[in-house]
Formats: sequence, C-alpha cells, structure tokens
Amino acid sequence: MTPEIDDYFARLKAEHGRECLARVEEMLEPRRRSELRHPLQRSAKWVLPGISQQPWHDPYAYPELLPLVTALEVGHADIKREQTQAWSRARERFSDYEHYLVRQRNWQALYLYRDGALVDESEATAPTAFRVLRQHAVETDLICPLLESHFSTLLPGAAIKPHCDLWNFSINLHLAIDIPDGAAIRVAGETRQWEEGKCLLFDYSFEHEAWNQGDRTRTCLLADLWHPETTLPERAALTMLMQEIQRVMAA
Repeated sequence: MTPEIDDYFARLKAEHGRECLARVEEMLEPRRRSELRHPLQRSAKWVLPGISQQPWHDPYAYPELLPLVTALEVGHADIKREQTQAWSRARERFSDYEHYLVRQRNWQALYLYRDGALVDESEATAPTAFRVLRQHAVETDLICPLLESHFSTLLPGAAIKPHCDLWNFSINLHLAIDIPDGAAIRVAGETRQWEEGKCLLFDYSFEHEAWNQGDRTRTCLLADLWHPETTLPERAALTMLMQEIQRVMAA
C-alpha cells in the first residue's frame, strides 16, 4: 500500500475502531486472495471476505435499497417513454459501451452517472431516471462512486460473453425497460429473463453473460450500488484504495 492509503486507513480506524477495516486488509493479503472466492468468482480481481457467496439477490430484501427499487419500478412507464424517445431522436447521446474487458458496437449505453458524478447533460434526455437516481442512489450514497449507472441497450443478435467483473463489494441492479422475447441473462449458471418494469439484483463478481436473440433492442437501466453487506468505513476505504491503485497504475 502507498503512504496515502496507510494514512487514510489509520484515520478511519481512529474514527470507527481498529477492526473496522479488517476485511479490507484481509482482501489485500496475496496469500489469501485465492482462498476467499467461489470457483465462479475465479476471474474477479478483488473479493472482500465475508460477503455472501450468493450470485442472485432479492432486490426487495434490503431496506437500504428498497426506496430506490420502488421508485424505479413506480417510474418505469415514464422512464421507458423517455428512453424510447432518446433512442429515436437523440441517438448521438448513446455510445458503444466500454466494459473494462471489451468495447461492443452492438451494446449501446446512455450514461446517467460516471466518474464519480451525475452526467448532468443526461438530465434533459432522461429526466425521470435521472431524478430517481439522484434522490435515491446518489444523495443517499448507495451508488458506488467507482462505477456507473447507464441505460444498457443490446441490439438484436448481440451477446455479452461470460465474464466476471472486478470485485464483489458492489452489486448490479437492473430495471427492465424494454424486453423482447429471446433476451435473457445467466449468472453462475442460472438463467433468468427480465420482467419489464421489475428489478433484478445480482453479484457480478460471479461469472455472467447476457444475450438478445429477439427482433428488437433490449434495454435495462443499470446501477452499480454498494453491496448491502459492506459497512460505511469499508466503502470509504475501498473507494480511496481503488482510486489510489488507478492513480499509481496510470502514472
């Protein structure tokens, strides 16, 4: 670790107790990394110990997340109408989705939150989703500032190959916006279909894939949230840790 990380961790321990970052520090021990993960998390870079090794989660089971889930589902009709208008009238606002592993032209994204902040120019394009995200994810600190929220649109015939994302301390929430027949997602070997207007929640450190074999686009609103089983000091430490790692690697 760098001196900056050491100093920040020390301040968090002084404020929250000497054991508040025990799981984060255990995650950083090289000899423990392979021991902490499920076989289907084998390609994830970071696995925080003590997080349930559970691929699929009930989006209604966590009081912390429930206001966001409820607001998204209540707002689905307006969110869908605004996204449909944006796709037909403001296609230039969408871009190839740049996953850390791949960039796909048949996987399009309209970002609402990115690089630690709301994408203000998206408010006029998708006002309902922007408002819900701001009120129930950003202002409540549920969203993971290391990641993003975006409309994810798979063109007909598109497929996202099986992969693990970087870590298990954030979790992926999907609101199903427009779902054709033939679109599905598989996480840790279990396949599910999106139900339009409803949310799915899964741990994307487990191997997952998605496809659209339908005859029109498949669109979901995705939000990368802190895993409900992480603590506030852990979230602060993990944010600083990953940002410092990125800074050092880019230097």
